[in-house]
Amino acid sequence: MTSTPAAHLPASAVPANADAPASTASTAQSPPAAALIPDSACDAASPVSPSGAPETAHDLLERADRAIATALADGALQPIRTELDWLEQDGLRFSVRWVSSLALKDRARVDTVIARRPDFNPFLPPEPALTVVALGDDHLVVLNKFPVIDRHLLIVTRRFEDQRAPLDEADFAALAAVVGAHGGLGFYNGGRIAGASQAHKHLQWVPAQASALGDFLPALRPGEVLDNPALPWAHAVVGLDEAAWPHPAKAAAAVHAAFRLACARLEFPCAADPMPPYNLLVCRSALLLVPRTREKWDDVSLNSLAWAGSLFVRDRAQIDGLRRTGPLAVLAAVCRPRSG
Repeated sequence: MTSTPAAHLPASAVPANADAPASTASTAQSPPAAALIPDSACDAASPVSPSGAPETAHDLLERADRAIATALADGALQPIRTELDWLEQDGLRFSVRWVSSLALKDRARVDTVIARRPDFNPFLPPEPALTVVALGDDHLVVLNKFPVIDRHLLIVTRRFEDQRAPLDEADFAALAAVVGAHGGLGFYNGGRIAGASQAHKHLQWVPAQASALGDFLPALRPGEVLDNPALPWAHAVVGLDEAAWPHPAKAAAAVHAAFRLACARLEFPCAADPMPPYNLLVCRSALLLVPRTREKWDDVSLNSLAWAGSLFVRDRAQIDGLRRTGPLAVLAAVCRPRSG
């Protein structure tokens, strides 16, 4: 067992996934459609580009690091320390983290973000100290106020859109810009049942070391649509061409097309409004889509990172339940069963 600052809280535990927004967690009521985060919310940060092109997003992590240092110094950023254990099943390894029993202040922070205030939207606007940069005309990059993963970034729509609304071309362009420039894992929790703690649309990104997604994926070629027969829940994986990532428009179109292929494979709507709940995970080599039926297993909230091998529980006692049941059965319990 080790203690680490890099972990993940579920959307219900952290504002916007962990689903972690930039302030305290809540499920915001929909503000007027005209509501828009003003340019002043970006402070001195300049837009990355209308297309979110990787060549102009190359310094995003440097900007994020500067924002992190400043926000830590003034108290706007409040990391949550966690302890770590591991579970293994059928050759797959899951990290399981919980708030350190020695960090009473951190436990109080988790209690703060779990309290859901329907009248509060931390993204409209986000705290200036947590706002990293504008990503084109439609999105901002924002720090998670209560991070358990270092460099956990949120890609937030500047206008209010509901988290259950379908992802559009601008969303895929913004996500592709960050993944194209910096690799790692981009993900989206499609609604409360999929682990989203915020009603305001936001995608997320974590560095590669925070994800074990590749361990859960079958070998596949670009454009190929498969599932992993070892996983007992409905899902679809689409191979991505890594040669597309240096070309932002091509990469965004490829990810969007892969999403449509995954939806077709699962007979899942790709543009319903509202969308059924789902988790979406994207790395440079593949896209994974997982339809959801429940948010929690035995009071353990699960978001997209669970399908990349990262789980969070409130206290160590819950790990015993995960171990008895088995992590694969836990994940299967909140998803559609495999067909056939």
